[in-house]
Amino acid sequence: MTGGKLMTADEAVGRLESGMTVGIGGWGSRRKPMALVRALLRSDLTDLTVVSYGGPDVGLLAAAGRIAKLVTAFVTLDSVPLEPHFRAARQRGRLELTELDEAMLMWGLTAAAHRLPFLPVRAGLGSDVMTVNPHLRTVTSPYADGEELVAVPALTLDAALVHLNRADARGNAQYLGPDPYFDDLFCEAAREAYVSCERVVDSAEFASAGGPQTLLIARTCVTGVVEAPGGAHFTSCAPDYDRDEAFQAAYAKAAADPAAWREFASRFLSGDEDDYRAAVAAFAGEGA
Repeated sequence: MTGGKLMTADEAVGRLESGMTVGIGGWGSRRKPMALVRALLRSDLTDLTVVSYGGPDVGLLAAAGRIAKLVTAFVTLDSVPLEPHFRAARQRGRLELTELDEAMLMWGLTAAAHRLPFLPVRAGLGSDVMTVNPHLRTVTSPYADGEELVAVPALTLDAALVHLNRADARGNAQYLGPDPYFDDLFCEAAREAYVSCERVVDSAEFASAGGPQTLLIARTCVTGVVEAPGGAHFTSCAPDYDRDEAFQAAYAKAAADPAAWREFASRFLSGDEDDYRAAVAAFAGEGA
């Protein structure tokens, strides 16, 4: 299929610039746009502000020194509670961190999607979120209740990167798994949005593959579509595939030792996406 907004991962990343604020969809180690993250690693982009419900996307970019500031609620590999590269970067003071409540991150994206400067929420009140983020402000309801609320600032993105199960060439995108993971908000909060997908399909196929309620992202907020089979690996992309736990375990183990990580990166991250898939297939064969 040709036409529309189709492009390669490298072409999508080539439209970005150093210093941008980039939102990355998915959740922990679930449906992360890893093919686009790997394309970022192949680029010379740096000094990024990353907004993410973090997983290995944050870990890889932190290990490569590409993140200047991170806005997140957590950084986890799910079955590995704390992403090891993120932990090392924080312990060494290599990135600035704004840590928000999960709901505060959602409402920050929602404010940006609606082009509002902030949204008032209760999340964060009475917690250390307010202590560790002294820049956060509260507002008082102008109505009779007079309630004090947190004014969560808009998380406006220069670009969003997300991965879904299916998309058409015009930018409509569909998820088929258990959760949308706020990927629609990331795209709506961004000036440009790039959607990678397992398969590009004709628009008519959306109805037979899950129904209209699964059509998550509208073409009006999408700049580019990247067909990337296995593009969420090693995270999950249900129902197309589960998380590659063996590969993730190898990733986490290598992250604990600089020499082992250099070897891991040389094997899996030194080439293009075809090289990556070939290396992953060889790794899987070793465990067969």
